[in-house]
Amino acid sequence: MNEVTTIDRTQRSYSKAAQAFLDRKPQLFINGEWIDSSHDAVIDVEDPSSGKIVGHVVDASDRDVDRAVAAARAAFDDNRWYGLPPIERERTMHRLADLLEREADLLAELEAIDNGKPKGMAGAVDVPGAVSQIRFMAGWASKSGGQTLAPYTMPTGSVFSYTVKEPVGVCVQIVPWNFPLLMACLKIAPALAAGCCTVLKPAEQTSLTALKLADLVQEAGFPAGVVNIITGNGHTAGDRMVKHPDVDKIAFTGSTEIGKVINKNATDTMKRVTLELGGKSPVVVMPDVDVEATAPGVAGGIFFNAGQVCVAGSRLFAHKSIFDDVLEGMSQTAGFWAPRASLDPDAHMGPLVSEEQYNRVMGYIDAGKRDGASVVMGGDSPASDGGYYVNPTILADVNPQMSVVREEIFGPVVVAQRFDDLDEVAKMANDTCYGLGAGVWTRDVSALHRLASKIKSGTVWGNCHGVIDTALPFGGYKESGIGREQGIQGLDAYQETKTVIVQL
Repeated sequence: MNEVTTIDRTQRSYSKAAQAFLDRKPQLFINGEWIDSSHDAVIDVEDPSSGKIVGHVVDASDRDVDRAVAAARAAFDDNRWYGLPPIERERTMHRLADLLEREADLLAELEAIDNGKPKGMAGAVDVPGAVSQIRFMAGWASKSGGQTLAPYTMPTGSVFSYTVKEPVGVCVQIVPWNFPLLMACLKIAPALAAGCCTVLKPAEQTSLTALKLADLVQEAGFPAGVVNIITGNGHTAGDRMVKHPDVDKIAFTGSTEIGKVINKNATDTMKRVTLELGGKSPVVVMPDVDVEATAPGVAGGIFFNAGQVCVAGSRLFAHKSIFDDVLEGMSQTAGFWAPRASLDPDAHMGPLVSEEQYNRVMGYIDAGKRDGASVVMGGDSPASDGGYYVNPTILADVNPQMSVVREEIFGPVVVAQRFDDLDEVAKMANDTCYGLGAGVWTRDVSALHRLASKIKSGTVWGNCHGVIDTALPFGGYKESGIGREQGIQGLDAYQETKTVIVQL
């Protein structure tokens, strides 16, 4: 662990382009224009690698929210987006994807400054992922349609009946701080493909790339009011957006606690809702694996993005015959995953996003220790002159009653348990209120498929973890959410189905 404690975690200097962006006047993107807020309230932009305030964004007022929703409502009601030929909507979305690629280096740097993730990782994962979301959904703008259906109870030829797909309307989209740009594009892409108009709010901790996205939306030539991007706190601006009477659809990614509140509020006006919420993903390692090859993959499933991933493999179940070997193999990755400043070119894991998140994660580690868990690796914070760094942590000797086992930590912390047979581990894996992701590592294809059928989870990975593709639906069972995003199911979430019956 000496390598972990001797790293220089001083944040690197920002590029001129990034600094210029940070120096911009805080504004909101409403109705195709950058406008001032109705009041002077702002939110600090903090670099979690240093703990320093590096800029400010608007803390939107109720009036600001109302203006954004009104702009989206007007744009939807006068059909200025959905009324365009589908090829024009598709082309406009592709122009946005082109611009994202052009600005890839700046977007990756802004994400690193704002979120704390390594710039290299943002450039390899976040920005290309955002582009793929836009490009994939752009194609559906011209390919979504209904069906001609023959009635069941009426004479053949007596009626002509068919279905059509129509956009659900004005959408409020609230995205989290762990993958800010990727999640923003994942949200707006299907809404735009379906013909909806949207008001997007990034997390208050990480608003920079969403604001840069607004620049690109403007440059791509979207009609005014189709995409509105505002910044603000969740308990004020977010709450106003969710409860607004002119909103037809809510899409939220974040904590289960907040998702439940949003879902309750939406019922008052029967708003359509898509919720992608928390997780406590099980990872099962069978006794037949090559431990040397498997252990780094299991480690990556929890330490990637500092464990701030909804599907992070945070509950490890390793067969008792290889349990110690798996933990030893994971421990050998400590140097690779040692946290560094986000602009350090050697970084694979950065700091946590904020002091609040740092205190949360360290609080869970301390609680685990008090409850009797043993620390196999990490369990502490490395030395630094600022920033919110937590060393990659493995806890063993845990039991299902511990908070570190039952609750989502959202940090680089994995709890490890032994198992003996398939039925036992399936039961252990399902002993959670969550059901978002799960992983199985084995050479036995039969065992993999049998476990996949038993585990209650929206996604099950085999011999990998956290692999996401825009063509494949993503979402959770149980308290991990409602609905699916990505794929054709993600488009369906932004459409209504209308049936037309004409008597002949």
